[in-house]
Amino acid sequence: MRERVLAISDISADDGGDEAALYSVIDEVISACANEKYLPLSRKVRARKALYASIRGLDAIQELVDDADITEIMVNGPDNIFYEKGGRIYRAEQSFESREKLEDLVQKIAAGSNRIVNEASPIVDARLADGSRVNIVIPPAALNGPVVTVRKFPAEVMTIEKLIELGSIDDEAADFLKKAIAAKMNIVISGGTGTGKTSFLNALSGHIPEDER
Repeated sequence: MRERVLAISDISADDGGDEAALYSVIDEVISACANEKYLPLSRKVRARKALYASIRGLDAIQELVDDADITEIMVNGPDNIFYEKGGRIYRAEQSFESREKLEDLVQKIAAGSNRIVNEASPIVDARLADGSRVNIVIPPAALNGPVVTVRKFPAEVMTIEKLIELGSIDDEAADFLKKAIAAKMNIVISGGTGTGKTSFLNALSGHIPEDER
């Protein structure tokens, strides 16, 4: 289906193009395929999303990126995709059609952050359009194809008040931190992966005086 869409629309994965026009072509292709072989509505809907994601989005991981409850996505080669949700790791049903498709996505993500990833520079940090952090490792540093880790951020910006509400800190600690920020004291934030360092830093930065750079 993807090849048919590209052939009809003459759209490459890097083109900006018209979203509505692309969806129109995708619907046309799906309809034609449904005339050749019966496709249930649920499969048509999935195919529509998958085709768009493979051309303009993040291919097999687009659906995972769009899920607000998923905090991390780990791609260990084209057939091994995992994600973290609610503090637990799950194996995703999605997979890339081929190693080449995954390699194309890797180059697309790197280019979007003005980064270059190749054999001479096989480890790269980048970001998605929504600000999610991405780490990419390709051969020869990776053994079984490209490895991609996406660390997503919560849609709701963390604040000191929210931390108090969650019971992470109390009023006394919050007051001390606000005064420490106003006094320009050095504050060290440490912790393991996924423990909320960046969210905590964002909460603290909200109390930097507005007349400060």
